Amino acid sequence: MSLKRKTGFIVLAIIIAAALAWGFWPAPVLVEVAVVAAAPLRVSVEEEGQTRVKDRFVISAPVAGYLQRIQLDVGDRVTQDQVLAVMEPLRPEVLDPRSRARAEAQVAAAEAALHAAEEQATAAAAETKFARAELARKRKLQADSLISEGELDAATTRVRQAAAEQRSADFSVDVARFELEAAQTALQFSITGNGATALESVKLRAPVASRVLQLHHESEGVVATGEALLEIGDPEALEVAVDVLSADAVRIRTGTPVEFHRWGGEQPLDGVVHSIEPTGFTKVSALGVEEQRVWVIADLSTPREQWQQLGDGYRVEAEFILWQEDAVLQVPASALFRSADGWAVFAVIDGRARLTQVETGRNNGLATQIIAGLDAGARVIVHPDDRIEHGVRVTAN
Repeated sequence: MSLKRKTGFIVLAIIIAAALAWGFWPAPVLVEVAVVAAAPLRVSVEEEGQTRVKDRFVISAPVAGYLQRIQLDVGDRVTQDQVLAVMEPLRPEVLDPRSRARAEAQVAAAEAALHAAEEQATAAAAETKFARAELARKRKLQADSLISEGELDAATTRVRQAAAEQRSADFSVDVARFELEAAQTALQFSITGNGATALESVKLRAPVASRVLQLHHESEGVVATGEALLEIGDPEALEVAVDVLSADAVRIRTGTPVEFHRWGGEQPLDGVVHSIEPTGFTKVSALGVEEQRVWVIADLSTPREQWQQLGDGYRVEAEFILWQEDAVLQVPASALFRSADGWAVFAVIDGRARLTQVETGRNNGLATQIIAGLDAGARVIVHPDDRIEHGVRVTAN
């Protein structure tokens, strides 16, 4: 075989071997990378809340009575001591035929009882007159020593008894007369005067200058003692109540700054935490999970002119800022994974994945602060899967 022919076979073999090696050589893994950089980082808690008037006053009925129609509407301004509602005594009942007959019979019975009491008073007066005349005769006889001292004492006692019985009879006449008047009143005022203005009324006044927030009982009618009639308050003095998970509430402090988003305006509103209630409550989430929540109350610090359209009970989204800095070295939280007793990332160096141990700091769920292990400008793999190992060739997506 000639040298030229041998050289051709050798070259062909080399080409075939190179092609086979190229075909079976592992291809670089396509990955998504992110650049380690210093940027603002904020750790916060976000929850929905609603506005409410700081000082609201519920005007309720102090006694049972008949309420006149309230002439106010929701949103009306009221001044201090302005009359908000007027209550009258309860209206008399309407008597059906049977009740009217019973009432008339009670009047007749009361009249008869009055006549009987008057007759008893007349008899008692006569008895008293007779006892006094008898006592006068006995005193003359005793002066002439014709009767004993005991008979005179008995006559004196009889006068006292007769006088007491007369006074008792007079009182019985007064009682019978009052009972007759009560029976006549029940019959007389059962229908008479229905709808007329009562002589006595109770006026409910505003304790402070404010606006009407809600009407519980606008139309006239009977109300019970303690029944809520309307609510008033100053809608310009608003606060925001947010129920947060108890695990998040322990990280919030009085004075924590808050931002309110998606309230209807273009710019977020600023606020500050006023108080955290010490008692939690159970709330069932939309997924049917029971959660322990705590009310956190925040004040609005943005000038009133920027949120004057907000009112009582409006929805807002509150972001409680627990920590933030303007220049923090950070990586996406999805680039981190557990390695040994700490955290690690796959850094891309010279086209290969390099396992790198890092020390982390704050984490807001999306980004994590890097304290040590990486420098600014380094590239890390985001969402590393099982194909990524130390030394594996990678290519950025």
